[in-house]
Amino acid sequence: MATPLAYTAHYAHPADAVRAALADEQYWKVRIGEVGGPGARLDSFASDGDRLRVEMVQTIPASELPAAITSVRPGDLIIPRTETYEGLSGIFEAHVQDAPAKVRGTVTMTGAAASSQAVVDGSVEVSVPLFGKKIEAVVAEKLLELLAAETEFTNSWIAKH
Repeated sequence: MATPLAYTAHYAHPADAVRAALADEQYWKVRIGEVGGPGARLDSFASDGDRLRVEMVQTIPASELPAAITSVRPGDLIIPRTETYEGLSGIFEAHVQDAPAKVRGTVTMTGAAASSQAVVDGSVEVSVPLFGKKIEAVVAEKLLELLAAETEFTNSWIAKH
């Protein structure tokens, strides 16, 4: 059974401003460079009207991982991730390269004139006997840290642009 992943991003900007940032390829290039981890990269970006699809690869260095993970899967965690949006709603999927770990869920953005929020509702699933739940908890914790960093980056980006 998967571990739930729940996060709410709070933006000091209207939902339309957040969506406009998401539709800007330069936003993604800078964001992945600043919060994506060592060797992170933007693999593809496509924006067509109300639709948006972004493919990226992020990394969690082995030095930031507990022994529970590195004993099962040594080295950095390389995480291919895809986000797809239509309007203010989206889906995300990610997996850990060379490991039986998957993350998936939805993003729903709402807001008023001065602020907005994006609710992330998903799950982390690691298919490793005995250690799967422990690894899921660590992956979920690292993802929550990443989502918080991405929220902070987005607020800063919109304020500057």
